[in-house]
Amino acid sequence: MKQKTEVISELRTMLADVFAAKEKGEAYGRLARAHGYVDGYMRALLDIGIVTKAELLEVVNAERERASGPALRALAELEEAAA
Repeated sequence: MKQKTEVISELRTMLADVFAAKEKGEAYGRLARAHGYVDGYMRALLDIGIVTKAELLEVVNAERERASGPALRALAELEEAAA
């Protein structure tokens, strides 16, 4: 079985590929299929207990930020505005 660091590294690569394809304007079908592969991979990691949902969210957010830049507003700001 692969180590946790290896599967996280593979997930980061897959996410980077998806975000790059989206940025390049890949055809919808190819992009949807790539999203499906990533979703299935993440689901399998959750099902076998290698990672937690929080860890996956952290990885996805980090890769999204690397590909698209930082979010425009911090979540804390939105929560404060809603209160």
